[in-house]
Amino acid sequence: MASRKISPGGTINGAVELPGDKSISHRYAIIAALAEGPSEIANYASAADCRSTLECLRRLGVEIATKDRLVHIAGKGLDGLQEPRKPLDAENSGSTMRMLSGVLAGQRFRSVITGDDSLRRRPMRRIIDPLRQMSADIHGDDRGCAPLEIRGGNLHAIDFTPPTPSAQVKSAILFAGLYADAVTTVHESVRTRDHTEIALREFGANIEVSRGAIRIHPRPKLAPRRLIVPGDISGAVFLLAAALILPDSSLLLHNVGLNPTRSRVLDFLISLGAKIHVPALASRDGELVGDVSVNYAPLAGGEISGAQVAEMIDELPMLAALGPFTEKGIEIHDAQELRLKESDRISTLAAGLRAMGARVEEFPDGLRVEGKEGPAGRSAAAPGAKLHGATVDPCGDHRIAMALAVAALGAEGKSTIRDAECVGVSFPEFFDTLERLRGLS
Repeated sequence: MASRKISPGGTINGAVELPGDKSISHRYAIIAALAEGPSEIANYASAADCRSTLECLRRLGVEIATKDRLVHIAGKGLDGLQEPRKPLDAENSGSTMRMLSGVLAGQRFRSVITGDDSLRRRPMRRIIDPLRQMSADIHGDDRGCAPLEIRGGNLHAIDFTPPTPSAQVKSAILFAGLYADAVTTVHESVRTRDHTEIALREFGANIEVSRGAIRIHPRPKLAPRRLIVPGDISGAVFLLAAALILPDSSLLLHNVGLNPTRSRVLDFLISLGAKIHVPALASRDGELVGDVSVNYAPLAGGEISGAQVAEMIDELPMLAALGPFTEKGIEIHDAQELRLKESDRISTLAAGLRAMGARVEEFPDGLRVEGKEGPAGRSAAAPGAKLHGATVDPCGDHRIAMALAVAALGAEGKSTIRDAECVGVSFPEFFDTLERLRGLS
C-alpha cells in the first residue's frame, strides 16, 4: 500500500468545491433505484463507499450510467429489483450493507451481502434484530457479522427504538418499512442525521417526523427526481482543521451541506474560538446548503460527550487530533461506538498521535489529547508536548489517515502516513486538495 509524506508548515489559502456528501449520495442512489422512472443525481460522491452502493444496485438489475460526478439511475419501482446471481459486495461500506439490507428484507428473493475483512468484523446484529422483528429471514455468522443472508417479503410493521443511536440502523428500518403491512415507527432518544427522512420525502414517500418519532407509511409510489448532492461536511472538517492549525490561513468552502443534524461540528469549533462564518445559506432538495469560510485563530480546547457524540461521530477523529494545537486539549467521552468503525478509532488515533509526540490518555469510551498547557495544574514552564514528524499507521481507516495527515502539518519535521490510499473510501481528492491549498501543486 502506498505511503504519503507530509511536510509541515505553510498556509491554507483558497476556495474549494467539495465532493458530494457520502451519506446523502448513498441514500439518493438507493431511493432512486426504487422510484418509478429515471433519476439524475449531480455531484454524486467520489468516495469508494458510494461506488459500492452503485455496484450493488447494478447487481440487483438496476441500470446505472455515470459520467464524472453525474449519475443516471433507471428506477425499477419497489418491486422491480432482481435476484442477484452472486453475493452483493459492499466492500468497506457499512452504510451500503446496513441500509441496503433494509431494502433486501422486503424483496421476494434470496440475497447475500458481504464485504471486505474490515466490514465483516463490524456489528450487524443491530439491523438483524429489528429486521427479524419485521419477519425478515436474515442471518449473519456466529458473531452477528457479515456475510448476511436475507430472504425477504411479507414484512410486518414495528414500533422500534434502537438501543444505540444510529442513522444507518434507523434507515434500514425505514427502508424495510416501505414494504411493511402498516405504518412503521422508529423512535430516537438522540437525534441522528436525518438525510433518509428528507430524501424519502423528496421522492414522494409519506413520512412523518414528530417529537423523536419517525413514521413511514408503506407502499408509496416513489417519483423519479433530479437532485444535487451538497458538499460533504465530514470531508470539509479536515480542511477546516488544517486552516486552524496553520497561522495566516484563510479558506472558503462552497456549497457545503449544512443539515442541522450534521453541522454541530461547526458550532463546536466556534466554541473553541474558530473564526468560522457562513456567508451564504439556502435550501436545496430539502437540505440546507451554504458556503463556509474560516480564518486561522487560536483554539481554547473543550470536551465532547452525550448527544454531541452522535451528532459528530464522523468528525471526532479530526477533533481529537486538534488537541495538541489547542490550549487545554480535547477530551471525548461516551464514544465507545468509535471502537466499532473501520478500525478501533480510539486506539488507532491514540497510537498515531503518541508516535508524533502527543500526550494521550485513552478511556474505554473515548480519549483525552493534551493541549499546549498540558494537564491541569502543570506550570507554564512545562507545556504540553510539541508534535514531531513520525511514521504512522492508520490501520486502513480513511478518517484516521486524514486526521493524522492534518496533525502532521503542525509537527516539526516530515511525517509519513502509511496506506494513505485508504482515504479513497470517503475523500479520494483529499491529499491533492490539501497540496493545492498549500500551493504545493
